[in-house]
Amino acid sequence: MLVEAGHFALALALGLSLIQFVVPLWGARANDPVLMAVAPAGALAVLACIAFSFLALTLAYVSSDFSVLNVVQNSHSAKPLIYKISGVWGNHEGSMLLWVLILALFGAVVAVARNTIPMRLQANTLAVQALITIAFLLFILTTSNPFTRVIPAAPEGQDLNPLLQDPGLAIHPPLLYIGYVGFSISFAFACAALIDGRIDAVWARIVRPWTLGAWAFLTLGIAMGSYWAYYELGWGGWWFWDPVENASLMPWLAGTALLHSTVVMEKRDALKVWTILLAILTFSLSLLGTFLVRSGVLTSVHSFAVDPERGTFILGILILFIGGSLALFAWRAPMLRQGGLFAPVSREGALVLNNLFLATACATVFIGTLYPLALEVLAAEKISVGAPFFNFTFLPLIVPLLLLLPLGQTLAWKRGNFLGTAQRLYAVFGVSLLATVALLALRHGGPVAAPLGIGLGVYLVLGSLNEILTRSWSRGTPLSVAWRKARGLPRSAWGTAIAHAGVGLTVIGIAATAWGVETIGSLRVGERLGAGEYEVRLERVIPRVEANYREDAAILTVFGAGRELGTIETMKRLYVTRGMPTTEAGILTTGLGQIYASIGEVQADGSIGMRLYHKPLVLLIWIGALVMAAGGALSLTDRRLRIGAPARARTAPPAAVPAE
Repeated sequence: MLVEAGHFALALALGLSLIQFVVPLWGARANDPVLMAVAPAGALAVLACIAFSFLALTLAYVSSDFSVLNVVQNSHSAKPLIYKISGVWGNHEGSMLLWVLILALFGAVVAVARNTIPMRLQANTLAVQALITIAFLLFILTTSNPFTRVIPAAPEGQDLNPLLQDPGLAIHPPLLYIGYVGFSISFAFACAALIDGRIDAVWARIVRPWTLGAWAFLTLGIAMGSYWAYYELGWGGWWFWDPVENASLMPWLAGTALLHSTVVMEKRDALKVWTILLAILTFSLSLLGTFLVRSGVLTSVHSFAVDPERGTFILGILILFIGGSLALFAWRAPMLRQGGLFAPVSREGALVLNNLFLATACATVFIGTLYPLALEVLAAEKISVGAPFFNFTFLPLIVPLLLLLPLGQTLAWKRGNFLGTAQRLYAVFGVSLLATVALLALRHGGPVAAPLGIGLGVYLVLGSLNEILTRSWSRGTPLSVAWRKARGLPRSAWGTAIAHAGVGLTVIGIAATAWGVETIGSLRVGERLGAGEYEVRLERVIPRVEANYREDAAILTVFGAGRELGTIETMKRLYVTRGMPTTEAGILTTGLGQIYASIGEVQADGSIGMRLYHKPLVLLIWIGALVMAAGGALSLTDRRLRIGAPARARTAPPAAVPAE
């Protein structure tokens, strides 16, 4: 009965979403506060229904209810509990239910923020959010029902895809979905403002925290997915320009541009049309990622579905929301009043240039990802667009953007002095150049790109620290006073500096991959294989049998600098139910670098194939992403971004009434 109740809760959520869509819009048009008040109540009720439905499906997985088709296809009674729970969203139907749950959660958060958002804007925003919920609930109920029964019940499940039986499944999709769906709030605010015809600096200040939160979660989601692929697939790489990876990168690039654009709009009441357009495009790219993963048009390790009916339905959703929002934009945008002016050489001007670089970089990824699909549809020709295209088009746009970053954040608002700003960065330029030259000398004969990239990363990190330093200290200022000034800076200033420093750390980690060493060989017990300055020795191979798989584990001892550093295990597994083999890499961390071993096939002579990598500074790629997200989180704690926490006004005592 719980399964049927979960299905009914989805249908009830659909009905409530219809009410949440129609009534508040009517109330906003009629300026009726009673009708507009239906929006928050409806959003909370929709969340309650979808949360109950998600809980029902989760309990079906935990209890191994094999009368439910979704559980049969994606679970097994011998599967560990953590993978039973994470397996709820390790499939198409469950992942869509998680998507709509997060969508409803964001709507509920907007609903409880009734004192922070004008009622009319809140009503229109929640109505747009309800329309998105309606579309995805219809999609789930008509093409992707997770509660379909199997009669009679199956005796056992078919197990989850072995590549997904990893803790990464419990972390990566929820983080990514919070980022994707979080941008739906920015989209809904943009559409609501267009409907109402009122867009100003107050609107930008309301939207900015939602955009910043979504951006931070999407950053974490992409980073977690990158690390998961790095250690799980056994390829030794962290980014492959896979089409579905690109599908997450595109909204991140557009969202980064949107985040910076809202700053200009809040400060100068400018870039209104561009900011609204970015809000629409960012969520549109999130929807595009959903279509790519679930339509079957791509063959990817990430893909969930190959059902044409589902693909057609999602294509209809794309047309409705992307086409509809762009039509609304074309109708209402010309009516928007122009905002404040600023000089080209100013922080606003630098942010505009930042937006142009980010938008163009996003366009190159978009073209490289979708051009092969369009060509196949229109000309029946198949081509492959790989890493060389993206490296050739993407990097020349990103490098100038990164060079601009410390300069832009140092410029004054409204009107800046380029030469004066450059002088404030002399020390940063000097240290970065010195680091580059030193690395070129020490690594003479090696790849030139690595020292240049690391120098750029050092420039970004020092430039971010310099922004805090110059705002809190000047020559002759005592350190105690400078520290007090630094502590008094807005948290958003600290958050921005930290996030930009995180970009520098990631750049250093990416650049250092050029110094990586890969060795492929075969080993017998007792033999060694080297990669750069490190070696491994095969100690033994141990066969094991676990609950739902069996494996051969190679135990390796790692040596470096003439001493033993530790041991690692790399495994070749066979998941019995699906008959699917996987490779589990063995990793030993040495400082910020890693020794990475991946077992291959057993050779005819009894030796074992082995890939061995030395990856210097590779951890900085993901540490930098964590620092970026931490900077975003710190900025969110800035009181100026928490519209709902205004300073309480002091009530003046009533004036004394003079005695008659």
